[in-house]
Amino acid sequence: MTFSLRSSNLRALNSLTKYPSIPTYHTLGERGRLGEPAIAFDGPVVGSEKVDGTNARMVFLPDGTYLLGSREEWLCASDDLIGNPALGIVEHLRPVADALREKRLDAGGITVVFGEVYGGNVTAHSKQYTGDKRVGYRVFDVVRLTDFETPLAWSGEQLSGWRESGGQPFISEDALQVFTREHGLELTPRIFEQDGGALPKDLEGAFGFLRTHAPTTRCALDAGAGQHTEGMVVRTRDRRTIAKLRFEDYERTLRVKR
Repeated sequence: MTFSLRSSNLRALNSLTKYPSIPTYHTLGERGRLGEPAIAFDGPVVGSEKVDGTNARMVFLPDGTYLLGSREEWLCASDDLIGNPALGIVEHLRPVADALREKRLDAGGITVVFGEVYGGNVTAHSKQYTGDKRVGYRVFDVVRLTDFETPLAWSGEQLSGWRESGGQPFISEDALQVFTREHGLELTPRIFEQDGGALPKDLEGAFGFLRTHAPTTRCALDAGAGQHTEGMVVRTRDRRTIAKLRFEDYERTLRVKR
């Protein structure tokens, strides 16, 4: 079947290409407090900075078109004269998507580039990245869907369950490094690589690990940035296991400040 954006089910396509929820490293319980146990990691893991901006998608489709979206909704399609101005996503990503469109990333399937638009007036924490209202963009994941027709025929409930249970085929860390390098995109900063089994399991140890490895942002856009970082994301190199550690969660739970 030949894919056509004009005749596609945009609601199903939206669900298919949304970014799934990332669990916290320690269980998030009542009143936003963390509890043990921690998520178990096996083998080598990569730690990257968690950037506090807004989740943005570039979705490259089999017919050579693309869609831009926030975490929850579509904002613009390729060749649209007008795009939704929400959070500056379209303004800042349309030139990037136009350049990538020329390279036909779809390759007969669907390629989704997930990233974070940050700085400017995007969030209340934008001042940590810029004092001059500058805007940045970092890629943190890519999905390549070769079999997209099957899930697009599912119900909304089936699609959501598939997505949130890890059904999307994310590319590996090595492939992600190659992809961003080939296309001139910046990844969220990689902070460390180590054996996942050596990660601290207790709350205090994890908070100390966070303070040691991510004391300030590596994504500052100018000298006026406040420099505080949101936290970090830890993943296995194949991305089968992933978790986030946020300063605010550990500070709230342990009643301490960084």
